[in-house]
Amino acid sequence: MPGGRPLWQVAGKRIPEEEVEAQQWIESVVGERFPPGVPYEAALRDGILLCKLMNRLQPGIIARINTSGGDYKMMDNLGQFQKACTKYGVPDVDLFQAVDLWEGKDIAGVTRTIFALGRTCYKHPEWRGPCLGPRPAEENRREFSEETLRAGEAIIGLQAGQNKGATQAGQSFGATRKILLGK
Repeated sequence: MPGGRPLWQVAGKRIPEEEVEAQQWIESVVGERFPPGVPYEAALRDGILLCKLMNRLQPGIIARINTSGGDYKMMDNLGQFQKACTKYGVPDVDLFQAVDLWEGKDIAGVTRTIFALGRTCYKHPEWRGPCLGPRPAEENRREFSEETLRAGEAIIGLQAGQNKGATQAGQSFGATRKILLGK
């Protein structure tokens, strides 16, 4: 259960608390409130707020934000936002599909992208504003002496061969397991 929630909730169901948290983070970074009475997804749909967010995180990363024009111009904002996210360091697997926000299909995916962007802020020491979500794990590189590495070669691990008479003999690797889901 990622984040303490059942997997079916994470897979595509909207989580209102996370949307509120994402909205508050965007408002604090951009310095402007979402339009009153406008739903979360509608406020983000044209991409203007998202582009402003990226320009606050890294000034000039989006050269021109389309504030007027047809649907094509607004979809262009979403594309620019996604390219800027990638340049900023958000993994492309964390990006939502522009059409999902535009058509309101996967708003949970949009929120996941905003959280991924907020986590990426931790990796940018030049950003002094708020970040969103848990701090990503950092590499813990260790250096071992040649003597320590050689000492490990003489040890036989418990997975090698048998462990006190326990073997895999008689097990069928083609059998399936039943997974029972609770209520």
